Amino acid sequence: MQEVTIYTTRFCPFCVRAKYLLDRKQVPYREIPVDGNPQKRAEMTARAGARTVPQIWVGDEHVGGCDELMAAERSGELDRLLRA
Repeated sequence: MQEVTIYTTRFCPFCVRAKYLLDRKQVPYREIPVDGNPQKRAEMTARAGARTVPQIWVGDEHVGGCDELMAAERSGELDRLLRA
């Protein structure tokens, strides 16, 4: 299974929702909190080209945010990415 990385902030409802989906699917993930950490937020922004959280990767593939993760789940793409 591919490694999943998710950049989050503590009180972001979209982060909670994305992590809930991954937890429900029993997908382990590496969470990188960016609140109060400008260096990590800058790292996330450079990698994703976006400043909003969550930002999610499956392996080297940038999935995007929560909406994109949910769309990938609905289409079956998430399972394909996880198996790749």
